[in-house]
Amino acid sequence: MSGFNSKRRVVLLGATGSIGENTLRVISANRDRLELVGIASHGKHQRLAEIARQFGVKHVGVYDSAAYKNARQSTEFPVGTQFYEGAAGLSELAALPEADVVLIAVVGTAGLQPALAAIAAKKTIALASKEVLVLAGKFVMAAARASGSALLPVDSEHNAVFQCLEGHRSSDVRRVVLTASGGAFRDWPVEKLSTVTVADALKHPNWAMGPKITVDSATLANKGLELMEAQVLFGLRPEQCQAVIHLQSVVHCLVEFKDGSMLAQMCPPSMTFPIQHALLYPERAPAGTDSALPLEKIFSLDFRPADEGRYPCLRLARESMQAGGVAPATYNAANEVAVAAFLQNQVPFLAIPGIIAKTLAAVRNFEPGTLAEVLAADAEARRLALQFI
Repeated sequence: MSGFNSKRRVVLLGATGSIGENTLRVISANRDRLELVGIASHGKHQRLAEIARQFGVKHVGVYDSAAYKNARQSTEFPVGTQFYEGAAGLSELAALPEADVVLIAVVGTAGLQPALAAIAAKKTIALASKEVLVLAGKFVMAAARASGSALLPVDSEHNAVFQCLEGHRSSDVRRVVLTASGGAFRDWPVEKLSTVTVADALKHPNWAMGPKITVDSATLANKGLELMEAQVLFGLRPEQCQAVIHLQSVVHCLVEFKDGSMLAQMCPPSMTFPIQHALLYPERAPAGTDSALPLEKIFSLDFRPADEGRYPCLRLARESMQAGGVAPATYNAANEVAVAAFLQNQVPFLAIPGIIAKTLAAVRNFEPGTLAEVLAADAEARRLALQFI
């Protein structure tokens, strides 16, 4: 990555979501180091126009065709704005010649093609879309190695692991433990879960996130996806990737080494910390976006085992990791479909793990030799999951 003699130029895909808004806060606090040169979102063209004016951005991508048309007709964007449409537009933005870093924060697997485009263009990728590596991790990592692109994790847990592992040999790592808040229902009686509503599921105790990831936190499917991502990112075996419930969301990972020593990474539950680390890496800057941990006050750190009986999505994720092949991609696809159906009040909350389990059982597992085979398995999993709904 370029040094700070000149500003580091950033393309932000997913600019209007929770990660995007936190990224804008980081860039605003580091205007001497970071420059926003490209933005994209699924829709929300009016918010994109506000961002473009605030940061002087001339490259704007809109995924939804109707929103793209509205953006083109809008007079709210800066004069000379260049627009990019759909999936192809996101990939074109990801390879923008003037960009140094591409932060990928689009929901689900829509970030795969832009990630590959950024890698082919030898950009540094700051990755917040864990589904990209769950779907096609071995192909993405192989492409990054071939191009020399750096891939920096933005998820708070993976960024924490990245920081704890720096300077250590991978052969010395015994296990990586990711922390989970337990989601909206961690303290609910199990028998009450049959009454869960969408509004209930969107009340996360610690984090402010988008609807899909908030539901995933309630089922712990999100932690299952993160375990899969950690395996790919850090070259681990499935049994080296574990999860624990941590109520305060202050410790973001624990890395245990073979000598029994354990390192933890701690910061407040705000995404500005991992985003800033990834965008400025390997340098650091003052935390101007959020306050540090209040060590002058008394506070406690609580941990408890992750009960796979209470969180069957976590068990299914672990089994998918062990199975390998296209099982992780199948898990991810089925979960996306099931969560979308829950958010639309088509299925109850407790139906989500059942849809995932049925889809995993129905899709033939195999070791893919090409990206096309992975994408075909993903499509088949989505088709079957919709049938089970």
